[in-house]
This record gives sequence, structure tokens and C-alpha cells, in this order.
Amino acid sequence: MSKLLSPVMLGSTTFKNRIVISPMCQYSAIDGFANDWHLVHLGARAVGGAGLIMQEATAVSPEGRISYGDLGLWKDEQIAKLKTIVDFLHLQGAKVGIQLAHAGRKASCEKPWEGGHQIAPDSENGWKTIGPSAIPYKENDRAPIVLDQKDINRIIQNFVDTAQRALQIGYDVLEIHAAHGYLLHQFLSPLSNERTDEYGGSFENRIRLTLEIVEAVQKVWGDKTLFVRISATDWVDGAWSIDDSVSLSKILKQKGVHLIDTSSGGNVLVPIPAKPNYQVPFAAQIKEEAQIPTGTVGLINTPKQAEEILENEQADLIFIARESLRNPNFPLYAATILEDQIDWPSQYQRAIPTHGEWK
Repeated sequence: MSKLLSPVMLGSTTFKNRIVISPMCQYSAIDGFANDWHLVHLGARAVGGAGLIMQEATAVSPEGRISYGDLGLWKDEQIAKLKTIVDFLHLQGAKVGIQLAHAGRKASCEKPWEGGHQIAPDSENGWKTIGPSAIPYKENDRAPIVLDQKDINRIIQNFVDTAQRALQIGYDVLEIHAAHGYLLHQFLSPLSNERTDEYGGSFENRIRLTLEIVEAVQKVWGDKTLFVRISATDWVDGAWSIDDSVSLSKILKQKGVHLIDTSSGGNVLVPIPAKPNYQVPFAAQIKEEAQIPTGTVGLINTPKQAEEILENEQADLIFIARESLRNPNFPLYAATILEDQIDWPSQYQRAIPTHGEWK
């Protein structure tokens, strides 16, 4: 059996294979509420055979959304539709994860296909943004409101309350989003954090909020499977680095986190040398040096490419995003390419390829 399609256990959860549908914002919610688009989008990938479906970044508060079209779970009324979706994904044999997120200074934006620009707080669909320091993300963006201790306590509670709702819905995995330049990453990086209190300055201070949220969430999430997504590097000298990520990952392992979902960048506008496997070395280094399971992402487009990463022990899970948009049935396709076995949905079995039809 291929490694890609073999089962793996992380924390209390066993996944039928190592293919994860990475969280991908759909910008299709209204007031944070999921709808049939999310059911069909996520459901198609579960029917396609993925071991874990990660729901898109789900805001813990209205001002934590990237855009007004983001999913949210900040109120009980948002539970019902998400539970319908999760129940359907479970029926297809997939495990389901939710990524809890707060966009911080990168919030209040237009949908990407409408330009993606930041919307002024006094305009329709806009609101005031917040962050660790009064440093805007882009030159023409407004500076965020600087968080005080009361604000920080409120945000921690937002994460806890959302995790409690996620537990009620029945998610198998909870992931805390500390990557891509969103709020927790803004605290981690000295490029966006110029605070002089206990949340700024030293490495220990800059990681404090992430650790406080992990610890607070665990009080309601218990020993269920917990991931943290980080950006392994800011791609800027003297900023957040892979060495910082290894150090943070060692601490997160001690705190009971089960996997580091390893991405990179997003906190400042700099060129990133994107190419196939360009982020795999970060996941490999964290896995080896922090001795914690990792997931890897970034232009992983073929089954053989994914299999090679696992065979080389560079990561434990393969997160795919754009390739899953092009091919929702990527796991079924992978079984054909890797000459392996996978369970097809009964409704699709008449289409199982024979004689190399899918090669």
C-alpha cells in the first residue's frame, strides 16, 4: 500500500489516508452563515475520498473575518448548517476539521474577485481592524487599533466559545490559525509587533498569545486532535524564521498539539519563490528538529509527488488546495496512479478506471 493512501492516527483521530483538503476561503457566506455552496464544495471533496476535510478559516468574531463573505462560528445560530455539513462529510467516511481564525489587521476586505482591497470602516461591509501594533499591512491600508489587555482577553474568550460550538457540532480536528499574516502571526512576527508589554519584544513574549489561546481552547476541546497552522518564515531576514518556528513547535508539542500545519509567508508583501515542494523543507525541518508530526502544503499537484514526500519522511500529512479545486476526486485518482486500492462511493463504482484509463 502507498503511504499516501494508508491510515494514520494523530491524537485521538485515525484518518483513512493522508490526504487533507486544505482550508480554502470561499467568500460565500452571509453574516458568517454557511449555505449550500459550502455543503457542495466540501461534500464533493469528501465523496472524492479525502481522509480529512479542513473547513475554511472560520472567524471567531465578526471583526475577525477577512471579508464579509467569510464563514463564522461566533454565535449559536451558525451551528445548524455547519452540523448538517459535518454530518454529511462523516457519512462519506471523511474526518472533518475546523480552522479557527482571526484576521486582525488583514480584516475588512472585499472579496478577491471584487479586487480584495480593504474596505473603510464607514463603508458598507467594512469595519475597524485591530492588531498588536498600529502598523498597516499595505501602504494604503489604515492602521489597526492597538489591542489592550481587555481586548486580548476578549479574543481569547472568542476562541474558547467558538471551540465549544465546534465541539457541539462534532468536528474531529480543531486547528488554530497562526499563519499567513493573520492576527496570531501578527503577534509572532517582529515585523508587525512592536509592543513593549508582555506580548511584544522577546520571542517568549511574541508567542504568548498563541500559547494562551492553545491552553484556553484545550480546556474545552480536551484531548481531541489539535493542529496549529504556522507560517514557517516571513521570507525576510531578521523577521520570523524557520528557527523560530522550530522553537515554537517544540513548545506546542509540550502543550499537547498533535500536528504543525506548515505554510509560510503572508505577513508582509515580499516575493516568495513559489515552485513545487517549495514549502516541504520547512515541514521536514520542524518534523525532524521538534519531533512533532507535520503537514505540508504548496503546489503539491501529483500523487507521485505527494507519495515521495511521505516516503522521504518530510511530512506526515499532505494538504492540497488548488489541485483539489481542479480535481475534487484527487484521492480516487491517486489510487489509480499509485496502483493502490481505495473505496469508491457506491454511486460512482461504474466509473472505476480499468486498463490504465485514468493514466
